[in-house]
Amino acid sequence: MVTSKEFWTKKTLIGLGLGQFLSLLITSTGFSSSELSKKGIDAPTSQSFLNYVLLAIVYGSIMLYRKEPLKSKWYYYVLLGVVDVEANFLVVKAYQYTSITSVMLLDCWSIPSVMLLTWLFLKTKYRYRKITGVVVCIAGLVTVVFSDVHGSDRAGGSNPSKGDVLVIAGATLYAVSNVSEEFLVKSADRIELMSMLGLFGAIISAIQALPFVGFSLAMFLFYSLVPILLKINGSTMLNLSLLTSDMWAVVIRIFAYHEKVDWLYFLAFAAVTVGLVIYSGGDKEEDHRADVADEDAERSKRFDEEVGSGSHNRGTVERSLKTGDASSSFIESEVLNNKSTGKDTKV
Repeated sequence: MVTSKEFWTKKTLIGLGLGQFLSLLITSTGFSSSELSKKGIDAPTSQSFLNYVLLAIVYGSIMLYRKEPLKSKWYYYVLLGVVDVEANFLVVKAYQYTSITSVMLLDCWSIPSVMLLTWLFLKTKYRYRKITGVVVCIAGLVTVVFSDVHGSDRAGGSNPSKGDVLVIAGATLYAVSNVSEEFLVKSADRIELMSMLGLFGAIISAIQALPFVGFSLAMFLFYSLVPILLKINGSTMLNLSLLTSDMWAVVIRIFAYHEKVDWLYFLAFAAVTVGLVIYSGGDKEEDHRADVADEDAERSKRFDEEVGSGSHNRGTVERSLKTGDASSSFIESEVLNNKSTGKDTKV
């Protein structure tokens, strides 16, 4: 018989504590996704993008510091990234159609899926007692789906059946991701797994969320270039230039959405363009003339100051000579003494 001390081992306590912390974290992500869905925010891929970026930065930095080669093939991580990104996408997307309770329960479908995959590919063996538990789990999941189909008014979503299908598909991909991670973490390295999953997950998320990435890149360039235009041409030129944004939107409508627009749009675009050219034309020449004028004014000011200073000094000397003050008498006496001394020396 197992004693209490033998049962409550350090490994058991760590497993229980870490497992419950992870459970709390996944509940937090589910609650956050549900709240975003209620606010009308539908961005399942963008929600996971930052997670992969953080994984790539943190664990990728450790890998660069180690300077070790990859222990597994890089394309394994590409496939893992695709599966993991799509699993997150499907489950987060499900919150748009069904309740958080259904999502959290149906997400348990990953358990029997993991057991099946590990039995097939990792040759893990399970006893009949564990298989019985899996069967009971599946029966409970079927009950959840049946409840959502016949009680859509209580499910808390616009289309519970669709949401359930998305969750089950996402949970299946989670199972594939988890089993792949188990294989890679045992055959390769935990740091390598996290960094490569973060790298390829971020790339795949960015490709899948191109509008989000395009928005961020456009805003970054906008904020970076605005100060340059303000310094060169001023804020008026900036706001005049932004008037053409509506015109560029028309161009996008024509070529991207194949929409027809009125000819007055083109006339307005031409008018704004001509106005910008007229406003900005000659700025360089005018600025040059202004700089030259300022330089001439500064030179003239220095010249007047020098002339005034010279006139003041000459006036002082002339007044001294005319009034015969003590200073001039002292100078004259010194000159006479020097001459007398010179004659005595020569003799």
